[in-house]
Amino acid sequence: MLVSHFDYDLPPERIALAPASPRESARMLVVGPQGGLDDRRIADLPSFLRPGDALVVNDTRVIAARLSGVRVRGEAAAHIEATLIKRVDASRWRALARPAKKLKVGERVRFGDCAADGLDAEVEDKGEAGEVLFAFALSGAALDEAIDRLGEIPLPPYIAARRAPDDADRRDYQTVFAAEPGAVAAPTAGLHFTPELLEHIAAVGVKLHRVTLHVGAGTFLPVKADDTADHVMHSEWGRIDTATADALNAVRKSGGRIVAVGTTSLRTLESATDENGIVLPFCQETSIFITPGYRFRCVDLLLTNFHLPRSTLLMLVSAFSGPEAIRAAYAHAIGEGYRFYSYGDACLLARTD
Repeated sequence: MLVSHFDYDLPPERIALAPASPRESARMLVVGPQGGLDDRRIADLPSFLRPGDALVVNDTRVIAARLSGVRVRGEAAAHIEATLIKRVDASRWRALARPAKKLKVGERVRFGDCAADGLDAEVEDKGEAGEVLFAFALSGAALDEAIDRLGEIPLPPYIAARRAPDDADRRDYQTVFAAEPGAVAAPTAGLHFTPELLEHIAAVGVKLHRVTLHVGAGTFLPVKADDTADHVMHSEWGRIDTATADALNAVRKSGGRIVAVGTTSLRTLESATDENGIVLPFCQETSIFITPGYRFRCVDLLLTNFHLPRSTLLMLVSAFSGPEAIRAAYAHAIGEGYRFYSYGDACLLARTD
């Protein structure tokens, strides 16, 4: 399938640089199973849910993955920016470094302002497109604390290119469900939720269920191949525990719907569900790549933000609701002034069968 089928033009002013306030005031475009469109607000979400439905959220927590440091080579020093993208083990992270050409295998980078408070890392390996493997001097919880202290929240490139991160982003770029540190990008559909909205959802008779998918930096990358068959999907670590899998299977058996909050929740669920529609416990990497023609095994409704052109996530929602419905929905959203991407508005999608 040609990647060009998933392209569209977005006026730059439609890219949201900050979240709606209050969060549930964000707009929500409801896309029905036959492609009908309804302009609503996130606060209206409870009215689209039914008693017995299951609301599935991603409880990953974004870490302060953007680090600033200095490469030390004798008397010569060079400023280095690094964004952590994937944890390898207790002391090693893969990262995107700039300028990577100034780094050699075996060299040391000190992140932070001074030796006493800094964090040292050795360049253990170099890959393509600026990717390096850092072996840090600390490990485990001590490394996590140092990264949190020295790093910044890694805002998406389409926001970071237009403004610097600020203190508010440490709050705004986390969901109310954030509990398991490890993501380098937020599961952005979850950013719309507040405790008050969750109370209204619970009052409908809908239970909340948590899964984990540590979102990687690959979520922002456009597909560079001309055909989707030639794209290599990035992998991310996910988990669904036994109790959650059993509860979701019970919901499906009783006729309730599985409502995924975000594409990360959906990809975790679909990775864990077998051919018979049974959700299994899951604790591993997933590189599931969903394009039109995919048969969904688990999820019935999807709440998600508006996605970048030519992205794997735009392909996923096109598979979920149909390419024509998504093209019409995005054209409507652009024309009606919806706000796009991570801090933007959302759409509630019905699955087309």
